[in-house]
This record gives sequence, structure tokens and C-alpha cells, in this order.
Amino acid sequence: MTQAVRVIIAEDHYLVREGTRRLLEDGADIDVVASVGTAVELLDSVRRLRPDAVITDIRMPPDHRMEGIEAAHAIRSSHPETGVVVLSQHSDSAYAMELLRHGSAGLAYLLKSRVSNVDHITFALREVMAGRSVIDALVVEGLVERRRRADQSPVAQLGDRELQILRQMAEGRNNHGIAETLHLSLSSVEKYVTAIFVKLGLDQQPHVDRRIMAVLTYLRDTDQHP
Repeated sequence: MTQAVRVIIAEDHYLVREGTRRLLEDGADIDVVASVGTAVELLDSVRRLRPDAVITDIRMPPDHRMEGIEAAHAIRSSHPETGVVVLSQHSDSAYAMELLRHGSAGLAYLLKSRVSNVDHITFALREVMAGRSVIDALVVEGLVERRRRADQSPVAQLGDRELQILRQMAEGRNNHGIAETLHLSLSSVEKYVTAIFVKLGLDQQPHVDRRIMAVLTYLRDTDQHP
């Protein structure tokens, strides 16, 4: 039997917070050990309860700016065993880049609409608990397309086949899945992926998830404000 995931929910809107709690507890092996309305309460609850993972909104009191992201950084720094899923109402690429600026391990960036899909949110929780990363496919797809059109972007150095493979990576496919979808050999896909990392300057960064950062690179020289 799968052990229930111990989760803290942080959301300043009471009805949304309680609705999310009931949905998760009714539809998955999730035990919501606390639900709070501010980033301060979130950090205190994490310190006291040591959950497996946290689900937090981006904007919370007092300023409704990036309190959730700031809390995510603090939690990953002081409690690296706790994964963090950050929820956003909009597919804002600047927020995603800000979340991942210290590294991507144990972090997920999802649209709030995904909460209604219990399987999806449970998958994200277990991924961040394992130290991996999840970025919403809609967010990533938008990043890839906009980056492709940016004249000064490193993505502009990629060939058509490399862009195809980057889009497949954005959809969450591993090298085996990409090879099957594009009718390529696995060795060819591996060579293309390596070339993508080199062209985007990610080949010398072993401590970040290069597959995710490959589709977020364009943020370094485009959107500067959330």
C-alpha cells in the first residue's frame, strides 16, 4: 500500500484553500497536515510539521507579489527533503524562471487549473519529493515557441530537427519517447539532445535539470518582469 503524502497547502483565499484540501484528500493518497493563508504561516508549519511536500500559491499576503516563490526558496534551503509545488493562475514565464533561478531540484511550477486533476497534482508531488522537477506543459510550450522567434536567443542557433526535439522534451517525453515519436534512432536523439545543451550553454551545468532549463533559457534576455 502506497504511503500517504503529507502535504501543507498555502493559499490566502479560504474557499480555494479548503476546496483544494478536500479534493486532494478525497481523491488521492494525500494527507493535508495543515492549510494556511500566508507565507509566514507556511514557513512556521513546515518547521513544525516537516511535511513531504508543500503546495503554495505564488501571491499571498502581505504584498501579493512573489511570497510563494520566496517561501519555496526558503523551504528548499532549510528543508531540502521537502518538495514544493508552486501554483500559478497564469502561464507567466518570468515567475517560472524566478522559481528556478537557484536550481530546479524538488520544485514544480503548475497552473492552478491542474489542481482539479488529482492524478496530475499527485504526480507532481511525488516528483518533487524525489528531488525532481515538473514544469506545466503549457508554460513550457509557450516558452519554446516564443524563444524560437527571439532573434538574439541562443535557441535561434538550433536547427529544425533540434527545435522538434526541444518541443518533444517540453511535452515531457524522454529520449526513448522522442525517438519513437519522430521515428529516429535512440543514438540520434541522444546526439541531438547533447547538441542542444551545448548550443544553449548548458553542457557545463551538472547541478540543474538541463532539459527544463533548455526551454527556459530565453527568459534570460526577454521577459524581465513578472
